[in-house]
Amino acid sequence: MITLENIRKRAIEETDIHLVLPEGEDPRVIQAAITIEKEKIARVTVLGDVNAVNNAAKNAGLSTKDLTILNPLDSSDLDTFASVYYELRKKKGVSPEDALDAMKDPTYFGAMMLREDKADACISGAANATSHVVRAAVTIVRTKPGISLMSSDFLMFSPAGDKVYSFADCAVNPDPNSEQLADIAYASAMTHKSIFNVEPVVALLSFSTKGSAEHDLVYKVARALKIAQEKYPDLLIDGDLQLDASIIPSVGSKKAPGSPVAGKANVLIFPDLNAANIGYKLVQRLAGYEAVGPILQGLNKPMHDLSRGCSSEDIVNLAAVTALQTIG
Repeated sequence: MITLENIRKRAIEETDIHLVLPEGEDPRVIQAAITIEKEKIARVTVLGDVNAVNNAAKNAGLSTKDLTILNPLDSSDLDTFASVYYELRKKKGVSPEDALDAMKDPTYFGAMMLREDKADACISGAANATSHVVRAAVTIVRTKPGISLMSSDFLMFSPAGDKVYSFADCAVNPDPNSEQLADIAYASAMTHKSIFNVEPVVALLSFSTKGSAEHDLVYKVARALKIAQEKYPDLLIDGDLQLDASIIPSVGSKKAPGSPVAGKANVLIFPDLNAANIGYKLVQRLAGYEAVGPILQGLNKPMHDLSRGCSSEDIVNLAAVTALQTIG
């Protein structure tokens, strides 16, 4: 069985991380922080005005007595963080005053906690737009050396608990080019491996299988395969592959005989955001899969976005996934 309960159990047993939750004045975040601490999934620092956090908790019938609450405005790190941010962004026209204002924003402050090794991971987005979280991650946490862009991944859990897939990129990059697709494939594979402790088998999806159709959209995927094979020689990857050829063994053996991936893929890389976003929502809504994400990937440290409609349980589950990403 591959379930979120198992993911949470592994996070408790195998990791010990410090997680920062910037949106501490949201009752869902407070409830999640209490659960994460109680279950020992992570050590949590909640950001926000202390009185506002306590009042929000009281109104929701929650207790903050065991939570660590930090107001960025009162932190001894505020000025130091502002100086670091100014150096990062001064060429973009950011002034010292702008940098200080940015660090007063809890999401930006949380991202800087990652950069300065004051925390291991950050989860935001319950009360902020995805663009706000992504901007903080890209400008402060930044991407790993050799990775050309940040991307996103959805973990898709089957209702029966017998299958789990990674779908990418469903939330960030509208129309990645071939090199970017290769990097998304690698980042998604590493995400899948770190969380599920299994070998990632990566399919570059298309409406064509191994050149069965001729079109620029197919050529983009074929070029991505060549780039990935050269850049990441140990990655088990193939394309172009249609969806059925990627995950159904009988179809894969017929359409792509000899492919090491066909019929076995657990990491599905969509050619653009249209296909990816539609694809994960179809599987979620019609097939009943549970979607966890978007998980931002390719960053130097884990920083993840939440849906503004998320529940406290969604935050707890993402915290467990995030903890497993720090292994290795």
